[in-house]
Amino acid sequence: VQALESGGDLVQAGGSLRLSCSISGLNSDDYSMGWFRQAPGKERDMVSCIGPTDTTYYGDSVKGRFTISRDDANYTLYLTMNSLKPEDTAMYYCAAYYNEIDCYYEKYKVLDAWGPGTLVSVSS
Repeated sequence: VQALESGGDLVQAGGSLRLSCSISGLNSDDYSMGWFRQAPGKERDMVSCIGPTDTTYYGDSVKGRFTISRDDANYTLYLTMNSLKPEDTAMYYCAAYYNEIDCYYEKYKVLDAWGPGTLVSVSS
């Protein structure tokens, strides 16, 4: 199972971006999926997770600004980011999980390895 993220860019504060993640190798749509980010010198943090019935979870710092969605027909995950802030600058990664709890706590991802990520840079 592999993930490939795209859509990152350099934007000004207050701008918007939409990230995409294609996950190949899954044999069903009964997985939870999530977005994570890692800023330089910091640990990887959960940004948002979505369950197979579209239940969503968000980190406190992105609630109300980011929206996660999924297209199960194409095994694609999206993250729509609005009102971007400089502190959103990070490498963004996606992953699949057996359940929402594993996604929320970033444990036991269903991936052979993390994908390359996509870089989001927000200038002030």
